[in-house]
Amino acid sequence: MIRKKPRREESPDYAELARLLPAPGDPHLSLDRHLLLEEHLMNEFRSTAPAPASSRRPARRVLLIGVPVTAAALAGAFAFTALTNSAGGDPAVATPPPVEAPVVRIEPGSTAQLASTVEHIAAAASARETPEPGPGQYIYIKSKVSYVTVSHTDKDDSKAWVQPLHIREVWSSPDGKQGWLDEPGYQPKGGSTLDSDVEPSWGAASYDYLKTLPTDPDALLKRIYKETKGQGNSPDQQAFTTVGDLLNEEIAPAKLNAALYRAAAKIPGVVVVEHAQDAAGREGIALAHVDQRSGDRTEWIFDRGTYTYLGSRAVQVKQADGVKPGTVINWTAVLERAVVDAQKQRPGAQGTRA
Repeated sequence: MIRKKPRREESPDYAELARLLPAPGDPHLSLDRHLLLEEHLMNEFRSTAPAPASSRRPARRVLLIGVPVTAAALAGAFAFTALTNSAGGDPAVATPPPVEAPVVRIEPGSTAQLASTVEHIAAAASARETPEPGPGQYIYIKSKVSYVTVSHTDKDDSKAWVQPLHIREVWSSPDGKQGWLDEPGYQPKGGSTLDSDVEPSWGAASYDYLKTLPTDPDALLKRIYKETKGQGNSPDQQAFTTVGDLLNEEIAPAKLNAALYRAAAKIPGVVVVEHAQDAAGREGIALAHVDQRSGDRTEWIFDRGTYTYLGSRAVQVKQADGVKPGTVINWTAVLERAVVDAQKQRPGAQGTRA
């Protein structure tokens, strides 16, 4: 019987072929090329798939580093575009065109006044009366916001693009199961549902969930690190981000609010920035932390006199993938917090302001 050699043995000398062929390139896509690829993929997705469910909060900015165009790279670009498409792919939503991101002077941060500043903020939070939502009621948050966007076809990759400043209103039930989002230009007319059966967690916190958390800063921070392990660009950055997410679109019990600030002060790298401005133009003092991987600094801004939380700002402090230092890539201002008696109801005679 004649045995055939395995197919591998019959093939040419692969090592010799590899030597004769030119070395593979190492393409590095500019930010502009990434954005164009993402936009194309999103257009393909819109034509073949139903609109994704709205998220409770806008996706955080992800910095795209230049990589070879592989299937994995394209999949990542697609995911990023889908997440940042606030209108949910609804062709009926006339999304405003993006604008060039503002550029500000970068003020150095310092730890010199960190302890005293945090104590002022925590003490003010403890003393402030916070309404507790009851059954059937909703937490209402009204903000002015602007987030980085990829929905453009500009050819100049030296510029960063963001949404124009606009109003965003969120209603959420105490258990986090029912909610509504109204963000004209980025959601369908009249808004969209935030109803969810997801179990409450740090990534999908509810008032009822927050009430179960420890109010000892050390225990609270330990739990944050444990339950967000493996997320974000680093454990410290993720811990800071987790606390920050609770400041923008949630109402927390006063003691927990104070504990969150004191816990944040224990995160390595947190500094005080003496002068910062929220999206409504209000000046304040900020607690800040730099994401060493993406090069942007997240700032939580507080009123200098009352130490009330005003809003947040993300400023690029290190050149990264075409985004120059000083560029404001995310900007928020909390205009109103209240407890109201029904979904879509705005504060008035029946609402209780926070």
